[in-house]
Amino acid sequence: MTLSLASTTHAQDLLERVRRFVRDRIQPAEGAYFAHVADPARRWTIPDVIESLKSEARADGLWNLFLPGPDHGAGLNNRDYAPLAECMGRSPLAPEVFNCNAPDTGNMEVLMQYGSAEQQARWLEPLLDGRIRSAFAMTEPAVASSDATNIATRIVRDGDDYRVDGRKWWTTGAMDPRCAFFIVMGVTQPQAAPHERHSMILVPRDTPGVTLVRPLTVFGYDDAPHGHAEVLFDNVRVPAANLILGEGRGFEIAQGRLGPGRIHHCMRLIGLAQRALETLVDRAQTRIAFGKPLAAQGVVAQAVAESHCAIEQARLLTLSAAETLDRLGNKAARDAIGMIKIVAPRMACEVIDRAIQVHGAAGLSDDTFLAHAYAAARALRLADGPDEVHVAALARSLFKRGGRVPA
Repeated sequence: MTLSLASTTHAQDLLERVRRFVRDRIQPAEGAYFAHVADPARRWTIPDVIESLKSEARADGLWNLFLPGPDHGAGLNNRDYAPLAECMGRSPLAPEVFNCNAPDTGNMEVLMQYGSAEQQARWLEPLLDGRIRSAFAMTEPAVASSDATNIATRIVRDGDDYRVDGRKWWTTGAMDPRCAFFIVMGVTQPQAAPHERHSMILVPRDTPGVTLVRPLTVFGYDDAPHGHAEVLFDNVRVPAANLILGEGRGFEIAQGRLGPGRIHHCMRLIGLAQRALETLVDRAQTRIAFGKPLAAQGVVAQAVAESHCAIEQARLLTLSAAETLDRLGNKAARDAIGMIKIVAPRMACEVIDRAIQVHGAAGLSDDTFLAHAYAAARALRLADGPDEVHVAALARSLFKRGGRVPA
């Protein structure tokens, strides 16, 4: 299937423009970007090339494409944005170039949907402009965060302030020098029902008591200059006006944030897997072993065919989930979104692993993008909820309705 998947002329035009921008401008710039961050003296600084590409994308009208409102975004629904996310998934630079990168996308959606006018003016506007970055602090090292009701960070009202105390980790983007604030999830009402105990609050990164403990690595990759950090909040005081929506509304906000975000993640993984397959095919056709191209080996041909089938299945399932989300909303699309969260990361891991195998030892090195791609795909079997949680939730739903497909 080609990327001609948009349902309107406007969406199709944007899709083609994004495809060309990624192919002609972003992918050729990857070498300069990674050469910059490979220099220890510059590792946690922003490469000039990324800011230059962002300026070009904004000038071309390819900016905030994930937002459905025409005032700030492109006016696309989830179904029509999904193929654009697939294009962006082909390069680790692309989402930021178009200001469509996590966790900023989810944080912008939170502020747009739930933030006060004051919160939007202070934090949303500069995010929309790409002048700052942000982070989302939810996961904790001391509890099993796969059950988010375990989250133990405390957010306690103290006069005109809230005091935040806790330790978070895997806070993506926290190491970025442009990161200006965190959205922190913690307990405000410990005696309430499990899904009514938690709240979300805005914490500026330069607030006294906020400590970046260390950057974390995924299979040795630290994803500089953005990174994933362990963060300590020790007697951190912020104004009460920084609380989002109200006490006990944390899970409500989280569900509103995660639905579209999982569509974005899965479509980007599909784009990454598609690039890996294309790399696999090129290697198989040009590498000679035992007197003939690898493509002539039956096991390699099988890897190509099975990878194509798996990508196509995941793509169609994700587009279906996006359409269900648009038609019926977050709650009704829960099973569809759960399915893609199970299927897409596993598929991407399998396809990238086959590409690594066909590349031999080179596939394990940083001479190709495959090792880093595998680390990113494998991480998404845990991010936004591990496979097992989504499998269990889907099974419960199927048992409840006797295995029948909903009308």
